[in-house]
Amino acid sequence: MDFQTSKNLGGAGSLLLFSGPLLALFHGFGGILLLIGAMLVLIALKGFADHYKEAGIFNNALYGFITAVVGAVISTVLFIVTAVRVMEELGLDLKDVAGWPRQIGPEMVMELLRGMLGGILISLLVIFVFAIITAMLYRKSLNLLSSKSGIGLFSTAGLLLLIGTILTIVIVGFVIIWVAFLLMAVAFFSMKPLTPTESAA
Repeated sequence: MDFQTSKNLGGAGSLLLFSGPLLALFHGFGGILLLIGAMLVLIALKGFADHYKEAGIFNNALYGFITAVVGAVISTVLFIVTAVRVMEELGLDLKDVAGWPRQIGPEMVMELLRGMLGGILISLLVIFVFAIITAMLYRKSLNLLSSKSGIGLFSTAGLLLLIGTILTIVIVGFVIIWVAFLLMAVAFFSMKPLTPTESAA
């Protein structure tokens, strides 16, 4: 894959990551955009890893992507297991979901919520820990790309991505991550192939 293709894929993917959360507020399609954007950025980083002969640019991002997927799966499984256990304890028939409205009253709803609270908190904690690991790995990838390309915005975007992930416990963290995606897009579109003199240096 040539330099220009990698540049365009990285920029387009970053813009999808930037616009995905906005669309997700109004339509579920936003989540699909985020996934497509992440894949395009990953493909672009593979291209740049080959171009600059620095495997870490791609490997760290790949490990980060895998970490994110594993974290999401583990968190989802924990939530489902907790939900099933609580429903069984409350005597709800999992094979007769249509009959639940007749069984669930206000008191049972509160018991259901109390029982689910622990599972929800554990699931969120798992997502948080895996998200931080993911952000750290992506920051390593972007730092390497910044060093090789001479585009400092990649390093800045990686730092903001990590800070934003840590601060997702408050709303401002999501805003910082959103800004990081925008900076990534600008950084990708700002890239230019190094001249032979610059490469030698």
